[in-house]
Amino acid sequence: MENTPCFEATTDRVRVVVQTFWLDDQSEPDEHRYVWAYRVRIENHGDTAVQLLRRSWRIVDGQGRIERVEGEGVVGEQPLIDAAASFEYMSGAALETPTGFMGGQYHMVRPGSREHFDISIPVFSLDSPHHPTILH
Repeated sequence: MENTPCFEATTDRVRVVVQTFWLDDQSEPDEHRYVWAYRVRIENHGDTAVQLLRRSWRIVDGQGRIERVEGEGVVGEQPLIDAAASFEYMSGAALETPTGFMGGQYHMVRPGSREHFDISIPVFSLDSPHHPTILH
């Protein structure tokens, strides 16, 4: 995850790293459609396996409008991440404004003990070249 800013948060020995990418070819600024991809890597630095069950996102556009997105797993999976292993996926977001930000939580379980816990998804900015100043 080099060459673009990374955002990271560690909760309970699970590290989440997010990298964003502006998608000029999918964006249509004249139509108020701004699109980004983001890559997420979830690293398990603990001693036991963890599984991602659900996600909760909070997406805020450049005008302060909030959208909440919740659902099972990520990209159609509920990945089991062994100790000292990681899971990576790509996804995307579209806004009606040229800037915004996202963050949230992954709802996890340790299968061995059935302990449920939440980990933070770091807040990350969505900045396009169509905004005169970058927020973050």
